[in-house]
Amino acid sequence: MKVTPFLLLSFFFLTTYSCKETNKDSAIELITVEEMDSLLEISKVQLIDVRTPKEYAEGHIEGAVNIDFRDENFEALIAKVDKSKPVAVYCGRGGRSGKCSAFMKKAGFTKIYDLDGGITEWKFKGKKVIR
Repeated sequence: MKVTPFLLLSFFFLTTYSCKETNKDSAIELITVEEMDSLLEISKVQLIDVRTPKEYAEGHIEGAVNIDFRDENFEALIAKVDKSKPVAVYCGRGGRSGKCSAFMKKAGFTKIYDLDGGITEWKFKGKKVIR
């Protein structure tokens, strides 16, 4: 039996593209400063700053609620946030907000936006912070 190059090529493409990872995390989305800015302008997103109260007082994004990720009552405080509505989180550079996003996903939040680079990137891009 003779196998044609067309069949071999077809088999290659089918196995390559059908085996791609499809387990994308739809609950958490890492977003840019520009995407966060647009999100805040057009939607009713709950904005949470997960830095310390001292960091928050030094400057935060307008409309942000401060829930310190390192606070011993963090779990109880975050439980008060509406899980059915989109949430945008940020921290200083992205580490704490990433951990917070993972926690929130496990806690049942349906849509979480995590600001890539945190408020450091926000300020670097010339975006306004309030004190």
